[in-house]
Formats: sequence, C-alpha cells, structure tokens
Amino acid sequence: MIELAGGEPEDGLTHLDESGAARMVDVGGKDVTAREARAQAHISMSAATLDLIREGNVPKGDVFATARLAGVMAAKKAPELIPLCHPINLDSVVVDFEIDDDRTGLKILATARATDRTGVEMEALVAAGVAALTVYDMCKAADRGMEISSLRLLSKTGGKSGAWEAPA
Repeated sequence: MIELAGGEPEDGLTHLDESGAARMVDVGGKDVTAREARAQAHISMSAATLDLIREGNVPKGDVFATARLAGVMAAKKAPELIPLCHPINLDSVVVDFEIDDDRTGLKILATARATDRTGVEMEALVAAGVAALTVYDMCKAADRGMEISSLRLLSKTGGKSGAWEAPA
C-alpha cells in the first residue's frame, strides 16, 4: 500500500494501517469546521399500509413521530454501532418523511449537523436507516412484505474535502 503525505494510503482507505489492519483514524490534527450530511432511505409497502400511515390509523401509534425520534436517537449512537466511527458532538439531527405515491411508500430524509473534526455522514445514514426500520416495526402487523431500500448519502459539506453531492 502506498501512503500519501500525512500517512493516508493512496487508495483513500484511511481506516487501514500499513499492514492492512483496521484502525481508528487520528483526527486530532484536523480543523474544527461546520459539517452537514444528508442521507435517505426508502420503504416500499402496500397501498393499504401507506393509507394507514397517511391517515394516522396504525395501531402502534404515530409512525412519523416514533420513527423521527428513533432516527435522532440512532444518530447519537452511531459510534456505538459502527466500530471505527468517531464520537462527535452533534449540533442537530432532523428526520423528515415524504409520501411517495409513485413507489407506494415513504422516502426518509435525515440531516445531521456538527461542528467538529470529522464528518457526520454515518450519523445521517444511521438516522435514515433506523427510522426506516422503525416504520417497518410499527407497520409489520399490517404488511410484512415492506422493503427498505435506497439507503444512501445524498450530500455532505465541511472539512478538508469540502462539499460532495450524489449524482442524480
């Protein structure tokens, strides 16, 4: 493996040392900057299940409120779930939902913000994923065939690498 100046490998896999062993990246020398990441997930379901959610008639309660809280709580736990993820001080986590009638389901959008030395991509992704899992949990009695898909990073800003946006 060839290393670049600063000890980072040429292929960008900064979580591996010279021998290929996993390591937590040292972010101590990085500047503290404002950082933001946006992620999404999609959950497809039957039209009847989507109607239950839309009308607020899911027996377990308010799907949006519960999944929103689950996503925020999950973002705060990202370093406990992902072995090499740094604990950071989150400034905010927002989880929103869009009803997607074209794909019969919900689009889940999570935004995480922090002023820190490393990014918040994992926090946004974990928030979107756990919010989707919570929707599944709350609606599984009505529809066990729901499918979670399209978990992906949409954009990130801040840090040395600057802004990035997913291709359309």
